[in-house]
Amino acid sequence: MRDALVIGAGPAGLMAAEALADAGLSVTVAEQKPSVGRKFLMAGKSGLNLTKDESEDAFLNAYNADWLLPALQEFGPVEVMAWAEDLGQSIFTGTSGRVFPKTMKASPLLRAWLSRLASKAVVIETRWRWTGWRGDATVFQTPDGETELEPAVTVLAMGGASWRRLGSDGEWAKQFKSEEISQFKPANMGFVVEWSDHMAAHLGAPLKNIALGADGAKIRGEAVISSKGIEGGGIYAVSAAARDGAALTIDLLPDLTVEEVEKRLRRRRGKDSLSNHMRKNLKLEPVKLALLQEFARPLPERSGELAALVKSLPLPHKGPRPMDEAISTAGGLSVIALDKNLMLRTRPGVFAAGEMLDWEAPTGGYLITGCLATGRWAGIMAARYAARPVRS
Repeated sequence: MRDALVIGAGPAGLMAAEALADAGLSVTVAEQKPSVGRKFLMAGKSGLNLTKDESEDAFLNAYNADWLLPALQEFGPVEVMAWAEDLGQSIFTGTSGRVFPKTMKASPLLRAWLSRLASKAVVIETRWRWTGWRGDATVFQTPDGETELEPAVTVLAMGGASWRRLGSDGEWAKQFKSEEISQFKPANMGFVVEWSDHMAAHLGAPLKNIALGADGAKIRGEAVISSKGIEGGGIYAVSAAARDGAALTIDLLPDLTVEEVEKRLRRRRGKDSLSNHMRKNLKLEPVKLALLQEFARPLPERSGELAALVKSLPLPHKGPRPMDEAISTAGGLSVIALDKNLMLRTRPGVFAAGEMLDWEAPTGGYLITGCLATGRWAGIMAARYAARPVRS
């Protein structure tokens, strides 16, 4: 048996390890933290969204990296669902197409997966921090001091640059040339908004039944007003465009057309204030009325202008929240650094997978599926590389 090394024990690394073991290689997984799958477990705290059950075209269009499509086509939603069930985890699909384990947790799936990897003789070493290469040797700082390994093949799966405390610190990028790395950027993150004092009563309030807009896209979702700004699934869905400069807007009444809103605003107002008139006739919740006052005061008296604001309220912000708060990151190992098999062009036999790669996708199951798919692809390609005839 030839030996294989995987660096990083998140979903991408564990999937690569299993693919290598299934190909008959002896596999060691090196993880810098005291335990494995930390970000995976954190993702499962709010319900582990494994994938998205939708058409192949819709699914693949969610990713911004065409060069990863072969891996995603080989291991997409259907395969992820079968994989989870093969690990003894019953799944269900929500009304939005999002797929979850029935337990809604990551820990039962991870335990079953680790048990299966152990049965395949995969060895996991924790508290092993990769410090780079020394010639052909891969170097680690371990509890027992510095250790060097010279495996037949290696898969790098060390994550992106968010959630540093869980292991995704991006420090690995220092081992590569600048031209091999696309700059890290936060992805699926909230935005900084410096609220006025009048919003204090609404901090922590949810924004439901809204649609977020950026760069021509308009997506239904939810958000939360926080002391730091605005965040939540709806914001994350348009965060990439807003991060890159597109104006961010909120449709406060997505079930009504602008004409319908204007018609309701034209109803007899009597002695009501404008706020009370909107509350009664548009059924706007206090937090939505507060947002209108926050960003559009003084409100226009003309019903047409006010209706346009209700349907497309500009949301000025001070940019994304810090990268370490982001759910994921864009940037990482660039397409120019890798061949079609995800092998480093400058280091034959070394492959990369997961969030280390320069790709981006929204939440909703795409992130975990992307990590699983690229991890599996890198593992399979590494195994094929290890099995090639070696010229004397």
